[in-house]
Amino acid sequence: MKVFSYNINGIRSALSKGLLEWVSESKCDLLCFQELKATTDQFDVSKFTEMGYFPVWNSAERKGYSGTALLSKQKPDFISTEIGISKFDKEGRLIRTDFGELTHISVYVPSGSMGDIRQEFKMEFLSAFYNYIKELLKTRHSIIISGDFNICHKPIDINNPEKHNDVSGFLPEEREWLDNFISLGLIDSFRVFNSQPEQYSWWSYRQNSRNKNLGWRIDYNFVNEKLKSKLKSADILRQVVHSDHCPVMVEIV
Repeated sequence: MKVFSYNINGIRSALSKGLLEWVSESKCDLLCFQELKATTDQFDVSKFTEMGYFPVWNSAERKGYSGTALLSKQKPDFISTEIGISKFDKEGRLIRTDFGELTHISVYVPSGSMGDIRQEFKMEFLSAFYNYIKELLKTRHSIIISGDFNICHKPIDINNPEKHNDVSGFLPEEREWLDNFISLGLIDSFRVFNSQPEQYSWWSYRQNSRNKNLGWRIDYNFVNEKLKSKLKSADILRQVVHSDHCPVMVEIV
């Protein structure tokens, strides 16, 4: 089973850059998108069902903002698009799907880069999401959590870390949150297979950052301990370009 997570920074823009062709070629079993920036009346949703995917769309109430989606070859047994807190749910930040014993979570953590108010909102969301996953792990024992966390975990995950210690996305309190999140019994699947530096999933559009590989690794596929023995591979698909992010993949058997 191949699972892809991809912040597409606007599905309409990504579609104009060949997203459908890439989805068809990827032959993934489950694909989740973050940052749709659109509602389903603003693009042709039928193109995904024609490729054999069961789609789940969770657009934000605010037009042109946030939103998540999931495409799966198998129809889920259970679907939820709520964390249970209105101010987060109206931004379309989460999709939970169950497939038999397996639960998949797609999440889009808020960015705090727009100022103190949004940084506070981000930390509140992270606290709520931690509690949500902690409770879920009590009843669901095979879990994959995919998405854009808007946090670089360690210095190896960001270019020039010494320059970013006071920047949202690499703040000490954010990285500590990620430590605590992983301590719930989660595994950063990419680092099981790749311990090399300069492995990034997002690059600013400024200063030719992608070509210079001045990036951040903020997109993850976490699995819980029960799935560790089933990990087959994980990768960052830097060559795929429809967004300022690229897809991240995990494969389980």
